[in-house]
Amino acid sequence: MAELKRTSLYPVYKDEAKLVPFGGWELPVQFSGIKREHEAVREKAGLFDVSHMGEIEVIGPDAFALVQRLTTNNVEKAVPGQAQYTAMCYPDGGTVDDLLVYRKGETSFLLVVNAANIEKDLEWIEKHAVGNVEVRNISKETAQLALQGPLSVSVLQKLTETNLAEIKPFRFRESVELSGVSGLVSRTGYTGEDGFEIYLPAEDAPSLWKSILEAGEALGVIPCGLGARDTLRFEAKLALYGNELSASVSPVEAGIGFAVKLDKGEFIGREVLARQKEEGAPRKLVGLEMIGRGIPRSNYSVYRGEEEVGVVTSGTQSPTLKKNVGLALIQRELAELGQELDVEIRGKRVVAKIVPTPFYKRSS
Repeated sequence: MAELKRTSLYPVYKDEAKLVPFGGWELPVQFSGIKREHEAVREKAGLFDVSHMGEIEVIGPDAFALVQRLTTNNVEKAVPGQAQYTAMCYPDGGTVDDLLVYRKGETSFLLVVNAANIEKDLEWIEKHAVGNVEVRNISKETAQLALQGPLSVSVLQKLTETNLAEIKPFRFRESVELSGVSGLVSRTGYTGEDGFEIYLPAEDAPSLWKSILEAGEALGVIPCGLGARDTLRFEAKLALYGNELSASVSPVEAGIGFAVKLDKGEFIGREVLARQKEEGAPRKLVGLEMIGRGIPRSNYSVYRGEEEVGVVTSGTQSPTLKKNVGLALIQRELAELGQELDVEIRGKRVVAKIVPTPFYKRSS
């Protein structure tokens, strides 16, 4: 069995966090408890180590053409200093990965990809690279911290002279000095809350981690693990690759059709995605709320009568709603609000109904 990788923050928290294997990494699933960490992010702020994520630079005169051909969103609409949520697809419309594209300049891009997909994505990008373009995997030397929650701005502002309020959602600044270290600060996140993602040299991450927690201690800012990250993103209906998205699920089916821009011209997978947008995809991602007892977990089958009509992609007891809810990919024609379906939980069929999503949306 391959040895698990560790981020540069492992020595800082190895004795205070519960660690689990995740996508080839040994990472904290929780520090003080998933529910407490979840609530801290919703009400105050929480700090995550997300250094396992992948960072790939695409640079050169032909960088724009490559990124535009590979991704579903329209990179032309992103100005330097802007981040864009997007997906890479196979010709059949299945998803290679969902990712963030940071446009650093006219010919310079940073692609932030999912940890388990780094090698696959790199191979896919390099396979399609033509002309004068350089593709570099900088994941090993790059750390990423995510400070998420309503108090994120006031906490991080204590560590820098840069006016962070000027960084609008899905915008970023490079070379921001934070407590003696320099990094790229992005107004993005994966929790449904306001916050920042900070990219910096791996060796600088431990000192910044400590500085942020010290700056936020009096305000109730705490370290958070993968468990709360998952319940937070789930409530906000943010797709997780391997659950809502995969090689057999298209961005349109998974509910991220807003990141598919057909008017930008040709890109890989366009033909199938255009058909799905026009005619409707065969399957649709819906929210389920359990009427009967039980929690809908990933890969549980969904039935209507005796017919299997879909599968649960993610599910939990929502810490915010205090209800057992799930996301399920089901036959499109059944995807009506109020529709009752059965989820098979440990060999028993339990009644659920289709409800609106996201389960949680922050008040602006």
